[in-house]
Amino acid sequence: MTSLVHRFVNAAEAESPLDIHPVAGRIGAEIRGVKLGGDLDPLTVAAIEAALVRHKVIFFREQHLTDEAHEAFAALLGEPIAHPTVPVAEGSRYLLELESKEGYAASSWHTDVTFVPAYPKASILRALVIPDAGGDTLWANGETAYEELPDALRTLVDGLTAIHSNDYDYAEVLAGASKTQEEHRKVFTSTIYETEHPVVRVHPVSGARSLLLGHFVKRFAGLNTADSQRLFAILQDHITKPENVVRWRWQAGDVAIWDNRSTQHRAVADFGLQRRHLRRATVAGDVPRGIDGRTSRALKPEAAAAAG
Repeated sequence: MTSLVHRFVNAAEAESPLDIHPVAGRIGAEIRGVKLGGDLDPLTVAAIEAALVRHKVIFFREQHLTDEAHEAFAALLGEPIAHPTVPVAEGSRYLLELESKEGYAASSWHTDVTFVPAYPKASILRALVIPDAGGDTLWANGETAYEELPDALRTLVDGLTAIHSNDYDYAEVLAGASKTQEEHRKVFTSTIYETEHPVVRVHPVSGARSLLLGHFVKRFAGLNTADSQRLFAILQDHITKPENVVRWRWQAGDVAIWDNRSTQHRAVADFGLQRRHLRRATVAGDVPRGIDGRTSRALKPEAAAAAG
C-alpha cells in the first residue's frame, strides 16, 4: 500500500504565488490576500485552479461577494451551470439557494449532482448568514481514501461501477421530515436521473485516482441491494474517516471552492432553528473516466440530456 506520509502531506506549494495556509493534514487550505470577482487576472485564476486540485477545497475569508461577482468569478473557472431540478435563486442566473428551513441542511455525505454523467467539476459556495454556533461544513478527500484502501479492496473497486440517482433513499436523511423538507424533496426529484459511474475516477488534471461515491449511489452494478449496502458502508467509512476530513467554521462573507471530482462534503445540522443562508455556483465538468478507460454513461434519457 502506498505511503501517505510523503505523497499526501497537505503542504503549501513553494512555487505558488498565492498565500496558502493548509487547514488539515490531508485536505483543505485557506488562501489569503485575494479578492475574488470577475476581474481577476489569468495568472491568479490559474494559481487558484492549481491550488484547488492540490488541496481539494480552498477557503477565502471576508469576501462578501454580490450575486453578480459570484457568477462572474465562477465564469473564470469554466462554464457556470444551474442545478438540473432546483430553481435558481431569485435574481440570479445560476446560483442555488441554500437556506435552512426548520433546521434542515444537506447533512449527508455527497458529491454534487453525480446523478448525471458530466457532473460539476467545482462548486463555489458563499456564506451570507451564519448561525452564532454550528452549521459548519465538512469535506472529505476521495484520493487519500483510495490510496489507503487495503490491496484486496482496491482490486475489487478498480473495475466496479455504481448507479447514481437523485431519487436516492431519503429515509435516513429526512427522518421525521417536516412538510417543508418533503416539498424540497419533491422539487429535487421532479425529474429522475440515473447514471452509471466508475467507483474509481481518474482525475482529468492530476491523473490521481479517487473513490466516487456519496449518497446518490443506489447500488453497485452486478451486486444485489444487500451486498451493495454492505460494500458502500465500508467504502464510505474509508472516505469520511477523520484523517481524510477538513471542517470549516463559517463566517459571513466566506467563500469555499471545492474540487467536486475528488471530494465529498456535508453540512453539520447542529444549529437548531438559527438561520443559515448560503448560495452556490457550480462549474460544468467532464464525463468521468475509470482506470480501464471506460466512461460514465446515462441510464435514463434525462441524464443523457443533462450531460449536454
